[in-house]
Amino acid sequence: MRSSKIKSPVRKTDSAGAGTASTAKPSPSVPRETVGGQRAVIAALFLGTVLLFARTLGNEFVNYDDPDYVTANEHVRQGLTWAGLKWAFFSTEISNWHPLTWVSHMADWQLYGDRPAGHHATSVFWHALTAVMTFAALRRLTGAFWTSAACAALFAWHPLRVESVAWVAERKDVLSGFFWMTALWAYAGYAEKRREGHRGVREYVLALGAFAGGLMSKPMLVTLPCVLLLLDFWPLRRGAAAADAIGNIRMWGKLVGEKIPFFALSVASSSITVVAQAKSGAISTVLSLDERLANAACAVVRYGAKFLMPIDLAVLYPHPGHWPVQQVGFAVVCIAGASAVAAGQWQRRPWLLFGWLWFLGTLVPVSGLVQVGVQSMADRYTYLPMLGVQIALLWTWRDTAGPVAWRRAAWVALVLLTACVARTFGQIGVWKNSLTLFDQAIAVTEKNYVAHDNRGLYLYKAGRIDEAMQDYRAALAINPGYLNANNNLGHAFYELGRPAEAIPLYRMALKSQPTHLEVRNNLANALTDVGQLAEATEHYDYVLARQPNHSNALNGSAVLLAMQNHPAEAKTRLEQALRLDPDNASAHANLGNVCSMLGQREDALGHYRRAIELNPQDAHTHYIIGALLNELGKSTEAAELLQRSLSLRPNHPDTLAQLGLALVRSGRRDEGLRAWRAALQVQPGHAQAAAWLKGATEEK
Repeated sequence: MRSSKIKSPVRKTDSAGAGTASTAKPSPSVPRETVGGQRAVIAALFLGTVLLFARTLGNEFVNYDDPDYVTANEHVRQGLTWAGLKWAFFSTEISNWHPLTWVSHMADWQLYGDRPAGHHATSVFWHALTAVMTFAALRRLTGAFWTSAACAALFAWHPLRVESVAWVAERKDVLSGFFWMTALWAYAGYAEKRREGHRGVREYVLALGAFAGGLMSKPMLVTLPCVLLLLDFWPLRRGAAAADAIGNIRMWGKLVGEKIPFFALSVASSSITVVAQAKSGAISTVLSLDERLANAACAVVRYGAKFLMPIDLAVLYPHPGHWPVQQVGFAVVCIAGASAVAAGQWQRRPWLLFGWLWFLGTLVPVSGLVQVGVQSMADRYTYLPMLGVQIALLWTWRDTAGPVAWRRAAWVALVLLTACVARTFGQIGVWKNSLTLFDQAIAVTEKNYVAHDNRGLYLYKAGRIDEAMQDYRAALAINPGYLNANNNLGHAFYELGRPAEAIPLYRMALKSQPTHLEVRNNLANALTDVGQLAEATEHYDYVLARQPNHSNALNGSAVLLAMQNHPAEAKTRLEQALRLDPDNASAHANLGNVCSMLGQREDALGHYRRAIELNPQDAHTHYIIGALLNELGKSTEAAELLQRSLSLRPNHPDTLAQLGLALVRSGRRDEGLRAWRAALQVQPGHAQAAAWLKGATEEK
């Protein structure tokens, strides 16, 4: 095995290399590996990757997983703190244990806050480092300089990488990828030391440490010990055939034995992950084993197709539940055929079997045999597995073409990489924001209820309420029991002042997950608004019993207590809610109401003002402040706030009535009379407006 350390200014490159099957001598036309050439390749990989993915810096956060991982995660938003670090290492939130990923997000928030460009830049940086380490590891393992460079470039610039890099929540991919390739590089050094008769303790510890770092970034790396055994087969050839079967068994027994610490880490990580996913309810039990096996087979073929023709990529490929028999049969035949070819060539072209088993083996944790989530496959799952396919193809191409055809192969590689770069650049634009992302998903997939729901969520926050509700309904037409769409449509009705229509949607959402605290809290809010206080109390109590510091439940239950004429207790809960969430506009407004009930008008006014600072679009609170200012005799200021309320909520009769009073008291009698008349036009029976108008008319 060649040493990774360059011992002379010039060395042969892409000739056989230690551990390869070819014995061809290099042609004079093949560029020789030099120190400068090595540095040039590393610079090209790193800078090329950074430049290509720099487009992500103009992208926003998306509403799919980014809130859970970053933008709405209270632990991450505190930055790097001792409490946050403790949480990162002892939490299994999001159904996984990946403390280094959490620390990475915390560090980003410490540096960049809520500015997405910085978060994207970190992901690009780690992906570029992974590209460099991919080249370094493959070159050290195989000695094939230019083939390793081409493989690393294809890995880094292929369109399938976009999801892992452009999605902030997928930081775990690029982080774990770096540790994976570092572990392979270190293991190659360990094998070199062993071949030279040394123990290689330092290299072994580095490989084991990198593996531990990878597992703490993403548990999917549990298959690395098996890949190390594949490396022993090829290209390291540490498992070269012994004289007899007993010798072979002993030899491979030793190779397996030295991986025991690696397997121990895999077992520990797998156990933590399974427990975390089972506890959170992330593991689906809806699909039968036959359906999961069928999907796994189909996914293998579909991944291959996406690699060869990376079009119609989507953030989510919905699981169909049941695949047609013909499609499953075709997939099984393809897998069996590829396996037969790889196995049949194991002596002449061992990299075929190596690459194929790398691909299949590393996909096992995300194959859907244990179904987590609603996807049938995912582009991000190819981040490391597809390297196996690349190795099988590129080393076969290298072996077939030979050094004489190097120039032709170089031009072909350049054309293919250019096509990948162009396609990748376009795919990065798909991740511009949640609208572009889910527009694409809806366009290229079928029955994608998750995409409809998430696009609806984006449209709702953009103020396009009708379009959002259409998307929520489209999601429910595909999957009537989908929790998120039921909850989001219910919330839309609730915010439109139609709680009675929200209640059945919240109840439907709870059918799919009765323990969901946010939905229970939303249902309690709606029940409070329609006067079903007893049931609302049950739901608030359920939430607070399991999460005593749930600020929204404290806020909502305080409103209920105030309605039951318990303002002092309501005030206590609202103050607790604001200690937990000082910028909760609703809690400030509700505390203002409670202070008014207690006769604490100045305190009420302060909380009302804070509420509209936090939520300037809150028409009702503007109205409440205006009415309170009228009571305090501050008519001019009251008129300003009431006019602002009317700009947000035109023709509201109560607001018009209060505006009329403020205008008359501030000397603008004619404008005030017009406001009262307008209130009566909207609501002819409005008693207060009629009384004030009659009094002003008689007074004249």
